[in-house]
Amino acid sequence: MTRRKLIGGIGTGLAAVAISPVLGSPATPQPAATTQAPAAPQSPATSPNLQDPTTKYPKPPFNGQTQPWPGLAAKMDPRPDHGETSYRGSGRLSGRKALITGGDSGMGRAAAIAFAREGADVAINYYPTEEPDAREVIELIRAEGRKAIAIPGDLREEAFCRKLVEEAVSALGGLDIVVNNAGRQQSHASILDISTEQFDWTMKTNIYAPFWIIKAALPHLQPGSVIIGTTSEQAYDPSPDLYDYAQTKAATMNYIKSLAKQLGPKGIRVNGVAPGPIWTPLQVSGGATQEKLKKFGGQTPLGRPGQPAELASIYVQLAAESGSYATGQVYGSSGGAGQP
Repeated sequence: MTRRKLIGGIGTGLAAVAISPVLGSPATPQPAATTQAPAAPQSPATSPNLQDPTTKYPKPPFNGQTQPWPGLAAKMDPRPDHGETSYRGSGRLSGRKALITGGDSGMGRAAAIAFAREGADVAINYYPTEEPDAREVIELIRAEGRKAIAIPGDLREEAFCRKLVEEAVSALGGLDIVVNNAGRQQSHASILDISTEQFDWTMKTNIYAPFWIIKAALPHLQPGSVIIGTTSEQAYDPSPDLYDYAQTKAATMNYIKSLAKQLGPKGIRVNGVAPGPIWTPLQVSGGATQEKLKKFGGQTPLGRPGQPAELASIYVQLAAESGSYATGQVYGSSGGAGQP
């Protein structure tokens, strides 16, 4: 047999196997053609880490409640979340030294907890009657193995503001983060209801104190240091019953932008946080009427007030080296309402 005939015979045999059933096996019956129903659409996979922001925290209506100024977070119903159990750090502020006014509650407390869990040593200032809240913060900071310094006092006194900075620098071994967060907010239906004494109290707490503290701190701040102010949506869209408070928050926004230009060439960054309606003791100690308190935050697109814990990461970002190109900026967090 020639090679050509051999190759041809093999090819013919293979083709026959491919198209014929195996010898002795019955042909497999083919099912009749049927029309398949379209598959039901699959729901998109949901990440177990996703949370609906509209239901993540309590929504109005809230119970009516009042406390003497400046109020305690521990006595609020519901109690605010400052990140006590939820904030997780990653060393972003390792070795840093921070002074935070109003560090016993609200955004100041949230920032203090977050800073400590990011590796910073923290000194907090607070009004003397806020000692119970402040003790809790000090314990949380120390639980992270960081230095925690408590410095109570009245920010309306220039001498105390200077002493505050001196004590913080001495106890922490330096200073490179200053957070001017403490504030006084009182609701008044009319300008005629605000006495000169009350107006002066708000101005000195919210405007004079940061002025005195920054002046005292600047000689200790090296390039890379940061100053953070807490302003408010009230700076951009003031409520009629917060005449004096809203003015101070507009002034805070302005000094942030002005000081950023002045200190930028020295390598010191200045930024701000502008919260919307946040659930803090400011509201239950005269900052809101009982009518407003019961539906507090309900007017926002998310339908609820924010919690201090939801702003903690903003303060961290503004203080961290990763935010080194941000200065003169105001970061808003208002549940979809207000500005910026």
